[in-house]
Amino acid sequence: MKPRVLVIAGPTASGKSELALQLAEQLDGEIVCADSLTVYRGLDIGSAKPTDWQRSRVPHHLLDIRDPGEPFTAADFMTEARRAVDEILARGKRPLVVGGTGLYLRVLLHGLTDAPGEDPFLRQQLTTRAAQEGPETLLEELRQVDPETAARCHPNNLVRIVRALEVWLTTGTPFSRFQQQHGFSDAPYDPLLLCLDLPRPELYQRVNRRVTAMLEAGLVTEVQNLLQAGIPADARPLQAIGYKEVLAHLRGETDLESMTELIRRNTRHLAKRQLTWFRREHDVHWVAYPQNSATIAASAVMFFKEGEMPHVQNPLQHSGSVPESVPQRAGKGDRSHDVR
Repeated sequence: MKPRVLVIAGPTASGKSELALQLAEQLDGEIVCADSLTVYRGLDIGSAKPTDWQRSRVPHHLLDIRDPGEPFTAADFMTEARRAVDEILARGKRPLVVGGTGLYLRVLLHGLTDAPGEDPFLRQQLTTRAAQEGPETLLEELRQVDPETAARCHPNNLVRIVRALEVWLTTGTPFSRFQQQHGFSDAPYDPLLLCLDLPRPELYQRVNRRVTAMLEAGLVTEVQNLLQAGIPADARPLQAIGYKEVLAHLRGETDLESMTELIRRNTRHLAKRQLTWFRREHDVHWVAYPQNSATIAASAVMFFKEGEMPHVQNPLQHSGSVPESVPQRAGKGDRSHDVR
């Protein structure tokens, strides 16, 4: 039997961190953070990084492991996260992987494709072209050679567009074909992947409140401190939502009110893209939150108990009717379950 891992996913500001904290305490678990920003030192407020108090309650992994000027790829995350999960298991604890970076969760659970590595020179050329001609130009080129990947790319997701074009230009093979051939078959864990589902108006209200709280906590000062510490303004982490808008404000391009509204709007758009990503993933169990918190907790307890004691029958897999709002384990090849 493969070791079991509980995954709590969902859009930004959906409440993943607090739910995971409560579950980890109940399950005697530890948390592995699957977030593309919290890995960086100094990016605390804008990344909504777990606080010192939260970390004192439950051990958190993959926080503050890189400087903002250092690269950190999905492959790096896979290596670091699998090491953290294996160490948690070795201590007899239960691993909870928590975050909204869908690609990180995918490579952790299913591995990487066999596509070639980065070509820094070509990547820089493509990035420069995007700045001069606009990302839509590159996306249109991608549609001509790899329509399947292009269909999954938002015009603002320049990293994904550049990567797909890079693979095509260096190999003559569409990136989607590498993914199909690999099939993400490197699956070392048996996961239960829960995705938090909130009514859109409530999610957007939470986003707006979070942005207000970040600014009140000193997000502008945090960006100023990073610049004073020598972090270049074009460093990749500083192009993330929240940071790039503050940089524009510091350059005098927007006033405080306009900057605030831009961060709110762009964060809402990010939440929509994250939801779209997870709806395309297999074996995702959508759970209404926070109203079903107790059911989520009971399901998580049984999920781990079932894995540790094979003779225990999980009621979620029992034939016949399933209690309302209880996530079911998906069978191989099943699509996501919408649990409300």
